[in-house]
Amino acid sequence: MMDRQKRAVVLGASEEGGTGWAIAEAFAARGFLVTVGARRREGIERLAAAIGGRALPCDATVEEDVARFMEQAAVDDGIDAAVLVAGAGVQGTIDAISLDTLADCMRLNFDAPFLFVRHAARHMNDGGSIVLMSSIAANNPWHGYVGYGCAKSAVQTLVRYAALEYGPRGIRVNAVCPGPISTPAAGHLINHPHAGPIVAAEVPLGRVASPADVAEAVAWLGTSPGWITGETIHTDGGMFLRRPPNVSDIKAAMAK
Repeated sequence: MMDRQKRAVVLGASEEGGTGWAIAEAFAARGFLVTVGARRREGIERLAAAIGGRALPCDATVEEDVARFMEQAAVDDGIDAAVLVAGAGVQGTIDAISLDTLADCMRLNFDAPFLFVRHAARHMNDGGSIVLMSSIAANNPWHGYVGYGCAKSAVQTLVRYAALEYGPRGIRVNAVCPGPISTPAAGHLINHPHAGPIVAAEVPLGRVASPADVAEAVAWLGTSPGWITGETIHTDGGMFLRRPPNVSDIKAAMAK
């Protein structure tokens, strides 16, 4: 009898060259049937075709969408690994950020992970794995990202609660905590001749992470370590050991 093909879902994977894209590729390379989701259909359809997976549109902030996404992804054989990548840095200081902007930030960066865990777990096979994305901003404050940092700190607390709640089913819940990642969306900063080196200088390993660096850690948490749960793993090249890059220095460098 052939072994059952395991199934993974990756929500937030529409950008070619982005972190979600690399994570989906990493699971596919390990033999998983991968269902990818995002609000935009075009990117996920190209990704699904490339990895032999499935594409399902989904807005991670809408509970009905997330519930439908998980139900369709789990048809016939359930889900073995689930990864949420959707999220975005939102700028604003305590004094200046509007409550509407703060609410939008929390909706995407905390409410969406909460909904993702809820509905992934409902369709997950016992012994499965859920991985969320935190950020270095949760533990090392970056000036001007208070809403984002607080949302990601809440995600790390969610991971601990979820690990307790779903532990009796053998479901492991963890997060990775990256610093800046060299994605197409961040290229204007990472590849800038003056600002990029300021960011990289705060990484002990000497460079900013690639999407593949983060994807390997996510795939490892999603497939291998059966006795790790409730953890947030730094995937930032040691950046958490130093101070965040000075925002004023970056702005000045970008203006050159």
